[in-house]
Amino acid sequence: MGDTFIRHIELLGYEKRFFPSQHYVYMFLVKWNDLSEKLVYRRFTEIYEFHKVLKEMFPIESGDINPENRIIPHLPAPKWFDGQRTTQNRQGTLAEYCYSLVNLPHKISRCLHVVNFFKVRPDDMSPITDSQIKKPEVFLLPKDSKKNPTDITGPIVLQTYRVIADYEKSSRSEMALKSGEMVDVVEKSESGWWFCQLKNKRGWVPAAYLEPIDGPDESEEQEPNYEGELYVVQKSYTAVEEDELTLKEGDTIEVIHKLLDGWWVIRRDEATGYYPSMYLQKSGENGPVKSELRNRSAPPRRSTIRNAKSIHKQNRKQISQETYRRNSRKYIQSRKNMKGNFKEKANIIIEKNEQEENRSKAQPAVPPRPSKDLIMNRCTESTRRKIM
Repeated sequence: MGDTFIRHIELLGYEKRFFPSQHYVYMFLVKWNDLSEKLVYRRFTEIYEFHKVLKEMFPIESGDINPENRIIPHLPAPKWFDGQRTTQNRQGTLAEYCYSLVNLPHKISRCLHVVNFFKVRPDDMSPITDSQIKKPEVFLLPKDSKKNPTDITGPIVLQTYRVIADYEKSSRSEMALKSGEMVDVVEKSESGWWFCQLKNKRGWVPAAYLEPIDGPDESEEQEPNYEGELYVVQKSYTAVEEDELTLKEGDTIEVIHKLLDGWWVIRRDEATGYYPSMYLQKSGENGPVKSELRNRSAPPRRSTIRNAKSIHKQNRKQISQETYRRNSRKYIQSRKNMKGNFKEKANIIIEKNEQEENRSKAQPAVPPRPSKDLIMNRCTESTRRKIM
């Protein structure tokens, strides 16, 4: 079956946020049937409203008709004021609720209501890490604080990466790194920020500071696509390095190479250069709210990392900016030639059609007028009188 469903939900902890006002959101790691793993954030009031609708959809399984038939787990109603202590104490209940939810009969656990609630939203992909008021505070659930029956569903296999240089975090939602440490990657974002965990620590880290243990990670990167994909700039950026481009909000560009560190190679007219992918939105798609981008910074580029101790540095293949420019110009020229050839062929076809049309419209030849002697010998009396 090709239907989408959830295989596993793990509660990672919660965040204390201060924008637009102080509130708490729970962090869930959702593992889907296609083996993808996504991080989502939900308020408890949202979860409780979801729970109430689920009970209404399945009155028998919720025990409304006969309490003995209830299989949908219980969930306490939110308090009039949910403080940090309540948010923290509720984590065990939520973890058990999620485990019971995904193990319900398929008509419940795989229904659209459940699937849609845990699908990734735009604000999940670009969580607010900074605000003008105060940065969010992250509180992680210790892995060994409580053994949940979720382990029965099977372990989640995470990729382990090695840290190639020290990194100091700039917000509470990030995680500091030390060269040589081994971290497990929970989620890889195209923005170049990856959500990782190390023992009881979890947070966002720049992908440029990580490399897989078994070899260079170019195999995960797509090959350059010189045809280009249309994107729209969501946030202006002024170039710092020579190989970067300066663009303004609203500019339309073409992405020709998507790199793991979140700095994509783009083309505008015949110019190519690097630009932060988190400031780009695919043409025709709805992206995150622009206010969420204003206070976010782009991740560091691989080339800017100092004292990097990569065990794969010699094998890492790098494409020079001149190669990007040369291949891009070749593609643009070939595209122009194709358009020129197409126009030329079209003009030839039109010209042939016009010639054939003119031929079909040619007037028939007018026969010569008969002589007087011919008329006198062959025509009737009335006709002969007209020429006399």
